[in-house]
Amino acid sequence: MPTVAIDARDAFAPQLRGWGRYAKELIAALPEHDGLDFRFISRGGPGPELLFEQVGLPIRLRQMDADLVHTPNCFLPLARPCMGVVTIHDLAFEDFPDDFPGRTGWKYRTFTPRAARSAQRVICVSGYTANDVVRRYDVDEARVRIIPNAPSLPIGDGPLNEGDGPYLLAVGDLRPKKNLLRLVEAFRRLRGEGLEHRLVLAGVDTGEGERVRDAAGGEPVQLTGYLPDDQMDALMRGADALVHPSLYEGFGLVLVEAMARGVPVLAARATALPETGGDACEYFDPLDVGDMAAAIRRVVGDAAHRAELVARGHARAATLSWAASAALTVAVYEEML
Repeated sequence: MPTVAIDARDAFAPQLRGWGRYAKELIAALPEHDGLDFRFISRGGPGPELLFEQVGLPIRLRQMDADLVHTPNCFLPLARPCMGVVTIHDLAFEDFPDDFPGRTGWKYRTFTPRAARSAQRVICVSGYTANDVVRRYDVDEARVRIIPNAPSLPIGDGPLNEGDGPYLLAVGDLRPKKNLLRLVEAFRRLRGEGLEHRLVLAGVDTGEGERVRDAAGGEPVQLTGYLPDDQMDALMRGADALVHPSLYEGFGLVLVEAMARGVPVLAARATALPETGGDACEYFDPLDVGDMAAAIRRVVGDAAHRAELVARGHARAATLSWAASAALTVAVYEEML
C-alpha cells in the first residue's frame, strides 16, 4: 500500500493562522482509504526549521519508505526520496516583502519558487493564486490543481460579543497589505456623517497598531489582538458587517467564515477576493477611501440589501466543505500513485 506523508506541523501551532487551519482541517477530513497509508509528521527536529525541512524531513521520508510527501505551506524538500505535492496559498511575500520579517521573507522568496518548479503537483487554493504561480514562477499549468478552502472556525451558540453597541469588524493581522489605515479613514468619514458603529480590528499587531491608533483620531477603533476560536466566533456573529479591505489575498477565508454566520460581507475588489466571495459580497476599490465608505454606507443603511447579502452568503458558504476539499486532494495523490 503506498504511503503518503503529510507535513502536519502547522496544524499543531498554538495560534492557528490560515495555513495552520488548512493543515488541521485537511488532515481531519481525509477519508479512510483502503489504498493509501497516511502518515502525519507533527514535529520537526532540532535546529533551524529550514534545516529540518530540507534535510531532516527527507531523512524521515526515507525511514518511513514514503511514496509521496505533501507539504501544506510552500516548503517542499527540494532533494527528496519520493514524489512531492506542495500547497501554495498566496505569493503575498513577493508583492508585500515588508510585511514579512527579513529571514522569513527571504525563506519564502528563495524556496517557494523552487518548490513549485520541483513539485510533481502544485495545489493552489484559488484560481488567482494558481495563475500567479504559473505566471511568476514559470510553472507548467498542467501540474497545478485548484482546491479551495472552506469555513473552519467552529460556530458556537454562546452570547454575542456586543460590547458597547453595534460594530463593524475587520479580521486579520495588522500589517500593510491588510489596508487597515484606509479602512480607518473611511470609518472616520462615516462617523463624521453620524455613523453610530464602532470599528473592531481583530488580529495580531505586527507593527501597524500604533499607526492605526493614530489614524483613528479618537474615534472608537478597538484592537483586540489574537483571539481564541470561541471569542473570534462570538465577535464575528455579533458584527453588523465584516469589512475586508485587504490588498492581497490568495483566498480570503474570513469572507466565508462570516457568510456561514449570516454576517453581511464587504470586500476589496482585488486579487482572489471576488473569486471567493462571488455574488455574495459588496465590493469596493481598496485604494479609494470614498468608494469604501460608500459601500459600508449602503450595507449598514439598507436592511433589504443586508438581507440579500446574508442569503447569498449562506448559499456561497454552503458550496464549500473540507470533506470536498479533502476528497479533491486525495484525488491528486491517486493521480500520482
